[in-house]
Amino acid sequence: MDEPTIDMDAWLDTLATTLGVDPLEEQQVMELLGVARDVAHGVERRATPLATFLLGAATQRRIGHGATSGDAFADAVAELRTALPGTPEG
Repeated sequence: MDEPTIDMDAWLDTLATTLGVDPLEEQQVMELLGVARDVAHGVERRATPLATFLLGAATQRRIGHGATSGDAFADAVAELRTALPGTPEG
């Protein structure tokens, strides 16, 4: 028996509402998927959800210090990328 296909975008929007946060923008989704891929292939697959959790925490910390959500997200992603193996700082 085939399982029903879940619409990822709709599910993520519902999850955001459930968690009381703003839904992800399309650009953020693409950026997160790219970072997750880089962590999975450059570090270890098991690190991917943990790294994305830390990315969210870092984004929220920046917002708490007055950054816009877009800037906070972009800055946190940039810092995460510097920590990846093969980068000058990582």
